[in-house]
Amino acid sequence: MKFTGPAKCVRIYIGESDQWHGRPLYTAIVERLREKDLAGATVLRGIEGYGANSRIHTARILRLSEDLPVVIEVVDVAERIERILPMLDEMVTEGLVTIQDVDVVRYVHSQPRQHP
Repeated sequence: MKFTGPAKCVRIYIGESDQWHGRPLYTAIVERLREKDLAGATVLRGIEGYGANSRIHTARILRLSEDLPVVIEVVDVAERIERILPMLDEMVTEGLVTIQDVDVVRYVHSQPRQHP
């Protein structure tokens, strides 16, 4: 798979302890994105942050949090991003979802090497 040019980047800001049907929300979102054939998704675990409730979540040893910030980033063409927005609206009951325009410079999936 290969694509370049205009695309959209969705960022989903949630908490590490957020759940969806008894599973981590970030895992459920990534699995749903894969089922819908999006180009890819990355889950990033934050070391500190706060959201709408202004409560600081941190990984500092003196104030260890069980609910660190998590960001899921998804980049794909606009049409595919538009198709997942209702799903995200349903799944993300607390958090933040943003969309921005991006230019994909390189996205290449290489074929596995054949061993002689």
